[in-house]
Amino acid sequence: MSAVLVINAGSSSIKYQLIDTLSGERLAHGLIERIGEPMGRVSHRAGGARHDRDAPIPDHSAGFAAMAETFAAAGMPLDRLGIRAVGHRVVQGGSEFTAPTLIDDAVERRILELADLAPLHNPGHHQAILAARAAFPDVPHVAVFDTTFHQTMPEKAYTYAIDREVAAAHGVRRYGFHGISYQVVSRRAAELLGRPVAELRQIVLHLGNGASACAIDGGRSVDTSMGLTPLEGLVMGSRGGDIDPGALLHLLRAGMTVDELDRLLNRGSGLVGLGGSLDMRDLTAAATAGDAGARLAFEVYVHRIRRYLGAYLLELGGADAIVFTAGVGENHAPTRWAVCAGLEGFGIELDPAANEAPAGGPRRISAPSSRVAVLVVPTDEEAEIARQTWELVAS
Repeated sequence: MSAVLVINAGSSSIKYQLIDTLSGERLAHGLIERIGEPMGRVSHRAGGARHDRDAPIPDHSAGFAAMAETFAAAGMPLDRLGIRAVGHRVVQGGSEFTAPTLIDDAVERRILELADLAPLHNPGHHQAILAARAAFPDVPHVAVFDTTFHQTMPEKAYTYAIDREVAAAHGVRRYGFHGISYQVVSRRAAELLGRPVAELRQIVLHLGNGASACAIDGGRSVDTSMGLTPLEGLVMGSRGGDIDPGALLHLLRAGMTVDELDRLLNRGSGLVGLGGSLDMRDLTAAATAGDAGARLAFEVYVHRIRRYLGAYLLELGGADAIVFTAGVGENHAPTRWAVCAGLEGFGIELDPAANEAPAGGPRRISAPSSRVAVLVVPTDEEAEIARQTWELVAS
């Protein structure tokens, strides 16, 4: 067995999967959530059995220990599973990490240093890496970076129009995120269409609690909506996306502290700030019931997506496929319908029945007459991390 343990540590959670990379079988998976809150939650699935419990989880090191304890309680002690490598998702890799990278002490330190560019994510990644390397000192650990896929963006796409020396001194440029998802989704979309990915112009809409869009030409990222941090771009669950920088200066001058502004932008904006809910299903139900705030939140959300969709259609000179992925993109038919409504002049036409039909796998939801294929392709970041990790350690 060629088992890879995949660790996907977020700001307050650790998702994990144990994957046999040769067979593709998921041997176990789980979620450690509410890290840093008074009471955390451990959810573990293996062999059809569930193992759930509540426990205090003060930090990511304790989260990793809770994961190991849960594997043991489920009859699968980690030290007896033949784990050959551990793959870690890392959000921010800066400009220097352009491929999956074996983690040594220097790489580990650099991931923490890059926390200035991803303060909600890289510290958690670093803690999880420390805990995992301590638990598995004799197997290779690999960092797979969200930013790597976007290293193909041209300079004109990743450059901010500020003083060049200031930008260079502080690493200020557009990096993009969700790259692991874009890589696997664009490849699977090509498989669904039966065409080489190198031939396709794709616009992929990763619509989850975090949301972004990406223009992909021949399998290469040429533009994406997130920038220096995951705050730029689309409206998200609790992040508002694009905003006039002058508005932020105005709030600071009005007396808001930097920490208060940080909380507003990361925790109190987006759908929850406008409509009071992170859950798109609850939001649209409230909008249908007449809640004006919820209705506005949905309209702003869709408007921003369509603005990027139009920009990327121009940038690519058209598209062969528009692909919806992640939680909202895969599961919320009203969002897909609203994004594509009225775009028949651009060759984009949904099939209402296909869009509404419940389904879990990759599928086409465009009408037969649509010149542009509209697809729903589930993302699977953990499987992609396992694949890239195994390719590196087996080479």
